Amino acid sequence: MITFFGTILTLSSTHWLMMWMGLEINLLGFIPLLMFQSSSSETEAGVKYFIFQAIGSSMIMTGSMMSFNLTMTWESLSQNPLMFLLIIMGLMIKLGSFPFHFWVPSVMASLSWFSCMMISTWQKLGPLFILCSLIQYHNNMKIYILLFILASLSSLIGGIGGINQSQLRAIMAYSSIGHMGWMIFALIHNSSLMTIYFLIYVLITLTLFLIMWTLNMSSMNYSIFMSWKSNKSLKFLILTFLLSLGGLPPLLGFISKASVIFYSSKLSNPFLIIPLIIGSLLSLFYYLTLMFSMLLISSSKTTSLSLSYPTIYTYTSPLSTTYILIFSVLVNTLGSLIIILIFPLMNLM
Repeated sequence: MITFFGTILTLSSTHWLMMWMGLEINLLGFIPLLMFQSSSSETEAGVKYFIFQAIGSSMIMTGSMMSFNLTMTWESLSQNPLMFLLIIMGLMIKLGSFPFHFWVPSVMASLSWFSCMMISTWQKLGPLFILCSLIQYHNNMKIYILLFILASLSSLIGGIGGINQSQLRAIMAYSSIGHMGWMIFALIHNSSLMTIYFLIYVLITLTLFLIMWTLNMSSMNYSIFMSWKSNKSLKFLILTFLLSLGGLPPLLGFISKASVIFYSSKLSNPFLIIPLIIGSLLSLFYYLTLMFSMLLISSSKTTSLSLSYPTIYTYTSPLSTTYILIFSVLVNTLGSLIIILIFPLMNLM
């Protein structure tokens, strides 16, 4: 509840001090959730998360105080370049974007699925809103150039870092870094474009995290593949959402990337989007690697009778399977139709 209140305070404020206060209230409410199970790994990850978030908050507060010293008001910011740099770097730390992305995989690898889900979705709302306000009220070309560089490198890091990862939390962490690059790039062009991207990302990510949380999955190992051999519906569901998160057309995740490419190519040089496309293709590569591994291993015949694999997941209700499959189809395979509906709206923004 405290976390929710802190985020709402940030989103509803035009006062920079109140925005910062909302971020701190959110952090104080979220730290106990990270350490809920009181395991040593979660405690260590919670301390890491707190340290990096505190550093980001201190940089944002320092930049805001520098602006207040020049303008004597918390309602607007001065044009001091150092002030802008401090605030943007503080926000990049909180968002887990380049060049402060390194804490995200190490923290998420030791947390529960619920905590990872919160870090990847809800905890990004406040910093993204502040970054949006910073861009909206201060039209500065230097800020755009800096954010473009950060967005491009975040997408590339998210794609390269996820290769050869077998730990699902690490894969989702690098996916979050890559998608953050796309969100920042979308924000440079249009705040509504970023909102559409963020909502689609949250929908897909929440569904994936909830599935993995329910199954208590940690890595893509052989025992998990064998446990899925008798449940093709589960396999189809996870594969669909993973490929959608990677942006494979015509799935839902392709909508957000196609919208950014379409809109940015109209307003700026189309070649600027190339680094993000490369990062997205690298991300899609390791999603496809997971898919092929899952399909090949689970379909192969084994003659070993001495090995026994733990049951990771069992369905007890065929009706639940039907509902989940229908939801997956509605969320993902209607992506092409939604693209047709979104593009005319983007022309009006």
